Order: sequence, then structure tokens, then C-alpha cells
Amino acid sequence: MNDDISQDRGQDTLIVALVGRPNVGKSTLFNRLTKSNKAIVDPTPGVTRDRHYGPVVWNERRIILVDTGGIELGTHDVISGQIQDQTWAAIEEADIILHVMDGVGGVLSEDYEVVRRLRRLEKPVYHLVNKVDGPEKELEILSQFYELGIDELWAISASHGFGMTTFFDFFFDSLPIPEERSEIPEEAIRIACIGRPNVGKSSLINKLLGQDRMLVSDIPGTTRDSVDSLLDRNGKQYLLIDTAGIRRKGKVFEKIEKFSVMRALASLERCDIALLLVDASEGITEQDTKVIGYALDRGRACLILVNKWDLVRGEKKKEKWIMDEVAMATKFMPYAPTIKISAVTGMSLTKILDTVDKVYQQYTATFSTNALNQVLKRATETHTPPLHNGRRLKLYYTTQVASSPPTFVLFVNYPKGIHFSYYRFLVNQFREDLGLINSPVKLLLRERKRKKYG
Repeated sequence: MNDDISQDRGQDTLIVALVGRPNVGKSTLFNRLTKSNKAIVDPTPGVTRDRHYGPVVWNERRIILVDTGGIELGTHDVISGQIQDQTWAAIEEADIILHVMDGVGGVLSEDYEVVRRLRRLEKPVYHLVNKVDGPEKELEILSQFYELGIDELWAISASHGFGMTTFFDFFFDSLPIPEERSEIPEEAIRIACIGRPNVGKSSLINKLLGQDRMLVSDIPGTTRDSVDSLLDRNGKQYLLIDTAGIRRKGKVFEKIEKFSVMRALASLERCDIALLLVDASEGITEQDTKVIGYALDRGRACLILVNKWDLVRGEKKKEKWIMDEVAMATKFMPYAPTIKISAVTGMSLTKILDTVDKVYQQYTATFSTNALNQVLKRATETHTPPLHNGRRLKLYYTTQVASSPPTFVLFVNYPKGIHFSYYRFLVNQFREDLGLINSPVKLLLRERKRKKYG
């Protein structure tokens, strides 16, 4: 019914980076594929100063697409240097590269150097010539780009759609089929431990694995340089997905590892619950807010773990500052529990898995249609639906269509007439009445077709 309710729990999700010179159409392509307007589209070179992330679903296959700033060689100003750091970080972390070139502007000297650098990568690179608006121009435009020594070029128009189906059908059909991981029990709760480098992810996982002499077995992870660990606690199993392996050797990556979020996003695709670690001594950073936003978009349950609390404990002003920062950054996911911990001293670590159990029970809960419609009835009696263009909004009935998170479809006469404030009221009513206070809830509005007479 809607891609938002599809479940891809446990599958590998490849990261694909869009790269190329400035103003070749990367952001337009990103917006078209992700069906969003997250990336700013502007003819000014360098307008995409940061990386943008979005899921793309094509023929039931899923990837994480990353839009980057343009590759500019020989620039020396600070802002351009930061853009280059971001771009090469994306190239370092991505599984596949889509190199976009400008079919209207033609081949420039920089293209030779960019292609030369991309050839050094031990990963697939696809070369796309953008701004080809139709087949009549394809041969003429592509001929000059073969001078770059590229065997296969793909002509597309991100603005008008030419060549998109041809290339992306081929591209997604070429992706490796996700491996079945039979060694991971289906009932295991998948927990991704995410956060910036040096925030304490590995220390936390080691503590969790070591307490109470739990049974541990290592399973190769689906994200590069990481190992998943299966933990058995009182007969309940947890798959701990450690993203601590995002660091790599190489000057480029070491220089900008603080910007790294892409591997965390891949882990979020696989997990049920995310443990987001925040450094109490540093507070919330831009990277943390990006990961929080992606977890929100994907409907993942979250625990916010404020680590290294022992370093600020007793400093009242700093304690208040960090908790205010966390509250502000997570205002759109008030259901996420926040726990102050210390992975070094073991402070409050026993609360984590207990809280995970409680959250997971809510996250996977199912409800009868009758129970849901009783909640809907109480909600409309408490707060009567408003008018839309002079007509009363009618909320007919609701039913559950998925769990993880609990997802409900609500049939109404005019879905577009429900204001955000009333929508939020309904979501809160479902959350409170159904006991889902620590789980995300999705409410999908659908129009009930009216009967036609005569």
C-alpha cells in the first residue's frame, strides 16, 4: 500500500554516492530518485555544501543515496576545502559511485582528473552524462565523453526523465542479492549502537557482552569493518550491531571522520532499535541530529544514551545544559527514553536492555480493529474533527497494517483537510490509549471512496 510500511529488517543496504563537478545536476537527480526536495537545486557552484541522505526504492530494491558537493580540483579557500572533504568522505564510505557529468557543458579538463581518481577505487563506478534531453542528441553528446577513456556511458536527463528507467533498471538488477543470514535467530532483537567516533560505542558493547557472563558469538556484519555480536540474556537474544568500525586508514578519512554518518545510516536500515550515544562532555552535534532525523524518517525505535555522565556529574549547570540540548534535538521523537550512563564505570548499564525489552514490546505490538476504533471514537468525542471547506471531516474507521513500528490506516472523507495539529492530536491519542509511549507510531490517512449514484 505504501513503501513506508514495507519491512526490510535485517537486509544489507548499499550506500551509493552521487559525485561530480559542481552544477552537473547531482541534486536534481537526488531529488528525483528520493522523491523529495531535500537537496537544494541552484545553478550556483558549491550550493550543496553538505551531504544529503535519502532512501531510494526501485523495483523493490533499496539503497541509501548520498548527494555530495561538487568535486573542484585546485581550490584553496576554506569553504571549498570543507566541501571537498565531505565529498571524498562520501566516496571513501560508499559501496558504489555514480559519477555525473554535464552533457551541455561538455568535457572539461577537470573531468580527466576526476575519472583518473575514480579509477583508483576498488568499487563499482558508473558514469552518467546528464542533461541529455532525448535520443536524437544522445550520440552527438556522448561521443566527446568517450575521450575520457570510459568504456560505458549512460545518457540521462535528471530534469526530464530521459534514460532514467533504462539505466536504473540495469543498475538495480546488477546489485548483489542480500544474503540470507540463517545464523541470526529471527526472534533476536536487532540493536544498532550508533554515534560519533570516540563516543564510547565499543566500550558500551563490550560492557553489555561481558556482564553476567553472557553467551557471545561473533557473526560477520553486513557493514564493512564491523562485527555483529549475538547476545543471550536470560533466554532472550539480542543482535548488537556495532558501527565502531567506520574509521578507515587513509589521510582523507582521518581528516574528516567526524563527519561520518553513512555507516550509521546503513545500520539503521537493519535494526529494530537504535542506541544513539551522545557524549555528555560535548553535547549534541550536527552529526547526531542527522542520525536522529534519519531514525525518525525510518520509523526506528530509539534510546538516547548520554554517555560519560561520570565526567559531568555534580556540575549542575553542565548537567542542565546537556539535557536541554538532548531535549531540543529529540523534540520530534519525545517517545525515545533518555538514560544517563557511563560505559566505563558501568553506571545505569543494567537499565539499557530492560528498557530495550519494554520498547521492543511496544514497537512490535498488534491491536484488534475493534480496539483501534474505540480509540478513534474517544478521540473524536474529545476533540471534534474540524471543518474543511465548509464540510465536516469524517473519520470512518482505522485498522493496523503493520508493526515495527505500529502502523495504522485511517479512512477519512478528505485526507488533505486534516491539519497537522489535529493529525498530531490523533497520533498522541493512539500512543497514549494503546500504551505506546516509547514507540514511534505511523498513522496513514486514506480517502474512503464515496458512493456514486446514477
